[in-house]
Amino acid sequence: MGQNLQTGGRLRPIDLARGHGLSTQAIRNYEEAGILPAAGRTPHGYRTYTALHAAALRAFLALVPGHGHRTATSIMRAVNQGAVEEAFRLIDESHAGLLDDRQTLQAVESALRDLTAGAETAPAATSGPGGTFVGPLARRLGIRPATLRKWEQAGLVSPRRDPRTGYRVYDEADVRDARLARQLRRGGYPLERIARLIAHVRAAGGLEPLAAALSDWHGRLSARGRAMLAGAAELEAYLRELPENA
Repeated sequence: MGQNLQTGGRLRPIDLARGHGLSTQAIRNYEEAGILPAAGRTPHGYRTYTALHAAALRAFLALVPGHGHRTATSIMRAVNQGAVEEAFRLIDESHAGLLDDRQTLQAVESALRDLTAGAETAPAATSGPGGTFVGPLARRLGIRPATLRKWEQAGLVSPRRDPRTGYRVYDEADVRDARLARQLRRGGYPLERIARLIAHVRAAGGLEPLAAALSDWHGRLSARGRAMLAGAAELEAYLRELPENA
């Protein structure tokens, strides 16, 4: 960083931008968003930054991969406003979300084992009175009824129609598919990919694509966890540079 320092330890916007492949406008935007502390000004009104701003920028860019742009912005804004406890709360929420995703992945893998074990005995849809309607199933899954109808259009679920009312009725196999669809959607997979995976599950014996998806999901969760560690290290370095901690 020493070679970028200007007279008096000052950094220009371009000095911050160059090292990260950013534009000077991005640096100004980050300052206006509260990601960076307020810049000093020269007698002619030009922005000047310091090593503190450089540390803030490194912290923000390190936080983004693990926490996402919006949360990383909120974390840095809280720190720069002196609300460090709020920043820690936001970080805790992200870690809780990652843990929830890991638990969801475990649930998908458990569902896969159940599907594999029960592939030959899975009940088929019948015209009997058993089953659940769209509203109760949506509530059980924590989604909107419109989402279930969208999944039906995409081929993820195939409910029958009640002959008297015309309402959709979901049997055990539909509920299983809906649960699996919800879990995979939480993993970030698009509907068309989930439809192909569920089609293989229904066919029994075509589980390789689903196994590959779960392996990829494991990798992405691990990468996010490591990114959180990297972000925490840079944020801690920035916190140590703040005036009250000097």
